[in-house]
Amino acid sequence: MNQLKRWQRHLLLAIHIMFSGIMLGGMAVFLILNIAAAATDDPDVFRACFRVMNILAHSSVRASTVGAFISGVLLSALTHWGFVRYYWIIAKELLTLCAIAVNFVGMHVWTLKAVRWSASAGLAALQNPEFLVNRLYLFTGIAFQIVSLVAMFLLSVFKPWGKRAVRSA
Repeated sequence: MNQLKRWQRHLLLAIHIMFSGIMLGGMAVFLILNIAAAATDDPDVFRACFRVMNILAHSSVRASTVGAFISGVLLSALTHWGFVRYYWIIAKELLTLCAIAVNFVGMHVWTLKAVRWSASAGLAALQNPEFLVNRLYLFTGIAFQIVSLVAMFLLSVFKPWGKRAVRSA
């Protein structure tokens, strides 16, 4: 296994934390915009909230997801942590796969549908059961992302469950 020099490992870890922080911050913005869209009586604000979410879903959310994934893979491959040596890393990997699916598929589809409905119907979209279901999916996806990202941060800090037992053949 190629080991990184200390400064290289720290740089890679800083990059990983930066991208992960951007992901969490993006989801916080999504939550705020979703709440603003639910609370407004102004059709322009309503449309703008979903439009901004859609722009973020295609830009910073995707870029930060890719950056966090690549830097995480490199940290596992190039340091002593490995991919399956520790239970907390396996848990992070499973949460990461779910987060990638929600970010690349869910956020794209749900924000795009919300943009289309809000652009064509404005606040009248709130009378459309399909729009309301889509908005619920969007909110659920945002909540899942925030919870899973916070869980990943906590797993990285506390490193619970220890090292996996190595079985000899």
